Amino acid sequence: MPKSTAKTGGVTAPVQTSTASTTAPSVRGWRDYVLLLALACCWSSTYPLTKIALGSIPPVTFISARSLVAALFLLVVLRIRGIRIPTDLKAWKLFAFQQTINSTIPFLVITWAQQFVQASHTVVLASTTPIFAFLITWAITRHEPASLIKLLGATLGLAGTVAIIGLDALSGFGKEIAAEIAILLATVSFACATIFGLRLSDYDPMVVAAGSLLFGGTVLLPLALMLEHPWTLHPTPQALVATVTMGIFSSALGLMLFYMCLTRLGTLATNAQAYLRIPIGVALSVVLIGESVPSNLALGLVLVMAGVAAMTVPADTLKRALSRLW
Repeated sequence: MPKSTAKTGGVTAPVQTSTASTTAPSVRGWRDYVLLLALACCWSSTYPLTKIALGSIPPVTFISARSLVAALFLLVVLRIRGIRIPTDLKAWKLFAFQQTINSTIPFLVITWAQQFVQASHTVVLASTTPIFAFLITWAITRHEPASLIKLLGATLGLAGTVAIIGLDALSGFGKEIAAEIAILLATVSFACATIFGLRLSDYDPMVVAAGSLLFGGTVLLPLALMLEHPWTLHPTPQALVATVTMGIFSSALGLMLFYMCLTRLGTLATNAQAYLRIPIGVALSVVLIGESVPSNLALGLVLVMAGVAAMTVPADTLKRALSRLW
């Protein structure tokens, strides 16, 4: 397979050509699935940590602060590694666009919508990202195989999400139709970001994460200064700890793992972490903020794990496993 030399911010490294980087790898090892689980763990902390931070920090200030904390953390690590952030316009255009569709716009939209939509509804609607990613891949981009088994996996994962947070989460849909549509559009943006993110595979994942987060935090900072006057705030120690923790683990490490998973697993398999986040997030909410354990947790876990397996395990491996059962 032909190789080319790619920029990683001051360091050159051989990478596959763009043709190879836009297809899902056919061979996957246990390390790839560990990365996917680690990504789900990092992003699962978003739910309880955001709830803690927003208690005394307004949303735009919070998003900007956590992004800048994450960017600073990654820039320090990159300096230690001896890797520089690219300075060319092409790289920053890619970072800016990716951050806009993967974070800035969808997070602001969802934050606005949550003023009118119940948290349980938000979780269900946000969990449709893998389905939208499948539809976009199957109908438009065709950059990797979009099989029916993966669609089944996405559907099972969504069913597991509903089971975990309770069937009553389905009641009341349509009351705030504009806000609910806004959340769905945000999930479509997330799905598009997983596909567009493949174009960044020539860069070191840490470089992409640092550049994207630096852009996102800097863009939102003037808006936070104008609308929320952060210098007048009195955040609690818990909110400050939650913001820093979320910046380092959810934003910095999470985004870096996200780009690693895209390169190793492809778009559809990487989106499977959206379902793994639900049971992990529920567990963290129980431990950190004392929420109750959902009654349908066991059923939801079975459906989620079945869905994740269908979306991530190669088709030939699944066929061999099913043939043994029959």
